Amino acid sequence: MENKTQKLNSKKALSIYLTFVIAFILLFFFFIGEMSAQVYNKCARSNAVYEEAVDDATGEVRTVKVEADRHGNAEGNQYDLAVDGAFQGETVAVLHLYTGEGFDFSLPKAALKEKGFSVYRWINNPPSAEELEKSLEKACQLWIISSNIQKLNKDHLKVIKKFFDSGKGVYIWGDNEPYYADANYVSDYLIGVKMLGNLPGNEVVGLNNKKKKVGLAPGHLITTGLEYVYEGITIATLQDKQQVLQPLIYGHESNLVTATYEQDGKRLILDGGFTRLYCSWDHAGTGRYVKNAAAWLVNYERFVEKADGL
Repeated sequence: MENKTQKLNSKKALSIYLTFVIAFILLFFFFIGEMSAQVYNKCARSNAVYEEAVDDATGEVRTVKVEADRHGNAEGNQYDLAVDGAFQGETVAVLHLYTGEGFDFSLPKAALKEKGFSVYRWINNPPSAEELEKSLEKACQLWIISSNIQKLNKDHLKVIKKFFDSGKGVYIWGDNEPYYADANYVSDYLIGVKMLGNLPGNEVVGLNNKKKKVGLAPGHLITTGLEYVYEGITIATLQDKQQVLQPLIYGHESNLVTATYEQDGKRLILDGGFTRLYCSWDHAGTGRYVKNAAAWLVNYERFVEKADGL
């Protein structure tokens, strides 16, 4: 009799436990779904954005293109990739190794703040590898803005690779020759790609198509809300001999200026035009581009999927 009672109690405890587990899982997925809805705007991946509107005269519901700014991009933060404030508490760490000509990072910092990001910068010179590693524990992504001389060492590379391999985003910025010393040092080590050259830019490019390699890649999360973007003043060209990159921006001379790397749950952006970050900021799309790039580098999808598997 006693054994039978114990078995019944065990089954009852197991049933309660399983009910609790199932309730927790359902609550977890509901929470994830709510988070997902709050991170990306509904226009994600759309370059030209359309919404339904009611004709005041006829009452007819029509799909119309939203109002554009003076450069032709959708007007308003609601057409960025991410919702304003979505990444509150997240930090973008920046190795700001080139600061010439008034490049103080104030414009990108203000743009990133709209999405909730704070910015922590090392200016002109990197910290020790030990300090970098410790600081990166609090960061969701690392941006490296290269100078004309190499300032990082092998120990820095190991720290950056560990960070990158963990799924945290890396944005590597170079510019016209010779302003890609550390950009090439890091990108070659991480993904086997470099940038070269010095081409004149200073133009706004539109959407790329299959017939001509000029402009923005359509349909990418980073190009959400963008039909036009400023390419930079003078720019380097990415050399992707192994074809590991996905083109993001071609310059007006059909040179690959910016591309993404996304493999094995890791995300990286390589860019040969850091002048966009402080020169002609209002020449089309730069603010939105910076915000979208940072949102993509959070690698939100990977970490949600990782959590889902628990």
